Parts: sequence; structure tokens; C-alpha cells
Amino acid sequence: MEDVIIIGGGVCGCSLLYELSRYKIKTLLLEKENDVADGTSKANSAIVHAGYDPAPGAKMARYNVEGNSLIGQLCADLDIMYKKTGSLVVGFDEVDRKSIEKLYVKGNKNGVPGLRIIEGEELFTMEPALSRDIICALYAPTAGVIAPWEFAIAQAECAVKGGAKIEFNAEVAGIKKENEYFVVNTKKGEFTARFVVNAAGVNSDIVSEMADEKFFTIQPKRGEYYILDTTEAHLVNMIVFPCPSKLGKGVLVAPTIHGNIIVGPDSTDCPRESTGSTADGLEYVAKNALRCVPSVNLRASIRNFSGIRADAGLEDFIVGESKGTPGFFNIAGIKSPGLTASAAIAKDVSGMLLDKGLDSTPNPDFVAKRKVTRFKYLSDEEKREAIKRNPLYGAIVCRCETVTEGEIVDALNRVLPPRSLDAVKRRCATGMGRCQGGFCGPRVLDLIAKYANISQMDIPQDREGMYIITGKTKGKRAGL
Repeated sequence: MEDVIIIGGGVCGCSLLYELSRYKIKTLLLEKENDVADGTSKANSAIVHAGYDPAPGAKMARYNVEGNSLIGQLCADLDIMYKKTGSLVVGFDEVDRKSIEKLYVKGNKNGVPGLRIIEGEELFTMEPALSRDIICALYAPTAGVIAPWEFAIAQAECAVKGGAKIEFNAEVAGIKKENEYFVVNTKKGEFTARFVVNAAGVNSDIVSEMADEKFFTIQPKRGEYYILDTTEAHLVNMIVFPCPSKLGKGVLVAPTIHGNIIVGPDSTDCPRESTGSTADGLEYVAKNALRCVPSVNLRASIRNFSGIRADAGLEDFIVGESKGTPGFFNIAGIKSPGLTASAAIAKDVSGMLLDKGLDSTPNPDFVAKRKVTRFKYLSDEEKREAIKRNPLYGAIVCRCETVTEGEIVDALNRVLPPRSLDAVKRRCATGMGRCQGGFCGPRVLDLIAKYANISQMDIPQDREGMYIITGKTKGKRAGL
């Protein structure tokens, strides 16, 4: 029997797994896909929000600001790519100015440091590409950009090294409480635990209803994006938002941690798992992005994608123990700024679980730090040393992103080895460049097969069933 079962391997589930691994607690994470961070956590704006938008006094506001303050040290400890860029919320008229002034007041009440309202030439000195129709902006220096999937992966890896467990392809089909423990039924069998934490993202309402009376419903919201080539990296230095509306924070134009520009999202109701891009959605994103930054070159787009947000129709996150089912906890309705808030949510829920009687003895095997080799970002001397240490660092596999065979082999030998092309992509950045894996994909497929000792026919693009090779198209003629 486990002490805690966490359902869902997104940033919230992985952050809680990492936080609980600090203690001598038996924790199991159940993930329905074949990797962590394979849902909303891989397909979002990748923004670390400052915290001026949530209503003062809300859980969302507290978690946002606390999470922002925690994320820098976490990323340093776990070697996660992160940069504090700052952000601007821009306004075009006096109505927008009033909205910006309200955000400034809210931000100060929430404890966001360094907020300023900027106007005139200072604004265009900071961001020359902004539309000259903009009259003012709210500047938040603590905002930043991150690799969101890596934030989840790093915490999950360290937690597993410290003794936690993860079961992949273990979609939950039922939960029942028997006496003082829960029985969780999955496609991989039954698991028992004293406590269950529901961090199932878009499906968190479905999971909650398995153990509790229905009290919230998730309406998935699809957001569509453009990713621009690194040739456009000069466009903006900071995250540029319009004034927020009832649809969300609006279409942003922002740098990414990998040197691209991200543009989006829109916000439309959609079925669960509906991640296709649409002409109407992309047109809306383009129109609104060009209003703020007229020189956005959408012809430089190398990829479009969509992400799904778990909107419970509430102004706040759902975090805490169920009133009707003691021992069952929800981390639900986690829309923006959920990525930023995740570490703070994890600390809070960990405290709730410890207060219920879990063992608070420090785990002597807790893994607090991680180090990853990223060949592209090493100095020339460091590159030479890396190749001396392991000649595989001298073999470039992904030319667009300068990813070496050594980095891929490192990932394949880590505690949560990737078993799909996109899982390698999330760890090493293969396929993120201009050719989108057209050159390196077959080589990555070959390396996974070799080091996992499996057939290339058993390796999906991403989730189970998304197979790349399904059989031979031609047979060999005798003697050839």
C-alpha cells in the first residue's frame, strides 16, 4: 500500500511528487500517457507570470506570487532552462489605461515586486517593435520564460531517484474508499493508498466524480499558437500582452527559452483532447498579435500547435481536501497561471497531507539537484572537454538545434527514459528547429530502438498508438 497516490503527471502532479519525496512517504504517480508533461504541461505559453492578474485574496493570487518566487531556485537546482525577461501589458486608449491601473493596484495588493506603469519613449526604448499606437504599459520585472515540460520532467526524475514511483499508461477507471484507504483501479491493475490527490488536468472533474459528489465541471479551452523561427529572435525581449479580457490574458508575443518567438493563444471551447489547429483560430491570433507588434513575421512560422486549458468556470483554483470524501484531495481547474503556481500548490498540498498524519521524517535519499549537459550552450573549451569525456558529444544528430548523440544517449539512460520521438524532443530539443525533425527523426528513432532494445515499429511519435513505422512497403528481390 502507498501513502499517497497522485493522479496526473503534469506540472502540478510532478511538483507534488517532488515535494513529497522530501519525506519518508511512499508515493505513487499514475499517468495515463507514456510520459509526464504530455498534456497541457507541454502545450502552453511557457510563461512564468508575475501575479498582477488574479484577484487579491484568491488562492490563485497567493500561489502565483509564491510560485514565481520559488521557481528561480528550483530551476537552478534542477538545471531547468529559465530566464527572467519581464513582461509588458500594453494599452491603446484611456479605457486600456484604466485596466492597466487596476492591474497595478491588484498586483501591489498581491505582493508583486517592482511593478511600474510606463509610457512615452521609455516604453519604445524597452521594446522598439511595439506599435506606436500604444500609449502605456504595465511593466512586471519578475515575469519570465521557461521550458514547462522540463519543469515537470526534472522534478519527476529527482522524485523517482529519491524513491517515488510512477506508473505510465495507467489511466484511472475507478476509485473507491474501503475503510481507511482508497482502491484506485487502472488499466494496469489496482493500487491502494491512504490518500489520493487528483491532479488530472482536463479530466480532473471526471476523476473527482469517481470518489466524490460532482461539484465542478471542466470546460476545456483550446488555445492556438505560432512558433517562429530563431531568425525572429530579435523581435521582442520581453513578454508582450494586450489588456486582459473575459477570454483570458490575450494573445501574447514573447521570446521562448530556446530562442524562438511564440505568438498566441486564442481561447475557444472545445472537446477534451481536441488539440488540432484551425484556420479561424490562427487568423484570430495573427490579427491580435499584429495589433501589438506590427512587425511580427508569421511567414517565419515553423510550427503551429494547440494546447488545452482546464477551465472550471471559476475565478480561482480548486485546491484542497474533499468535504465529502476525507483523504481525497483535488488540484483542479488549474488554468493560467498554473505553471507558475505549481510549486507553491505542491508545498501547500504537501503541508495538508502532513497535517493528516503522514510521516514528516526527512528522506535521507531525497534528490535536490540535477545536472544536464546541453552541448549547444557550452563554451568552446567546455565542448572540447565534453567530447574528451564522451566522444558521442562530438556527433551532431539534430543540426537545427545542435543536439548531439551524447545528449540523447544521456536522456535514454536517465531514470525516466523517453520511449517516443517527442519524449526525446522534450528532454533534448531534437526536432524543435526549422526542419521539425525531418532530418534527425530517423536517427533518434534508431537510437531509441538501440538503447531500449525494442523494435522501431514499437516507438510512437508521442502517445501510444501514434506509430511511425507500421511495416515494410517493399520486399527485397533475390540477389539484390
